[in-house]
Amino acid sequence: MIAPPERSAERDAALEATLPHVPFDGWTLTALRRGLATSGVDPRDAALLFPGGAADLITTFCDLADRRMAAAMEAPAYAGLRTTARVRAAIALRLERNRPHREAVRRALGVLALPGNAGVAAGCTARSVDAIWHAAGDRSADFSWYTKRAILAGVYTATLLFWLSPAGEDAEAVLAFLDRRLAGVGRIGMLRRRAGERLRGLVPAGMRARSA
Repeated sequence: MIAPPERSAERDAALEATLPHVPFDGWTLTALRRGLATSGVDPRDAALLFPGGAADLITTFCDLADRRMAAAMEAPAYAGLRTTARVRAAIALRLERNRPHREAVRRALGVLALPGNAGVAAGCTARSVDAIWHAAGDRSADFSWYTKRAILAGVYTATLLFWLSPAGEDAEAVLAFLDRRLAGVGRIGMLRRRAGERLRGLVPAGMRARSA
């Protein structure tokens, strides 16, 4: 698991105060200073709170969304759901809670798309995907840990981009898109299992016993 960014109540509060300014000023120190000023904090503390600048702000924004999603998924209503349903619920919760900040998310993706921020982008995606699986109850520690997260990264990224498109303004359309992607993953998993069973059937029983 990739280590999370620095966490503190002060950083979370500063980020919350900054978000209303991001659609106008982007993920900049200007937006951060304005947010601090409106919350009664000395704007000169901006560089101390987020020494990594825009990348630091965006990483904290993603991490805060992950934490809030995970907390929401602890509700009893999700306890009896199957894993796929819990994954769906976690992604849906994360997107819906960020709906007031769609422009901030759009601008964040623009910053993360810069060549120098490739590592930051990969880290944010990896942490979010891991948080979704963890919220869904996955505790795997074998090789499937990597494959599950790699597959979900594709599903989550595609759904996020759809959510940011004009069609994504319709919450039901977003859920339908997500369902199609998850169904596609399920079909791939079924085909892999069937292929594996067929291959095992081609191996003589004696050889299967020796290789077991």
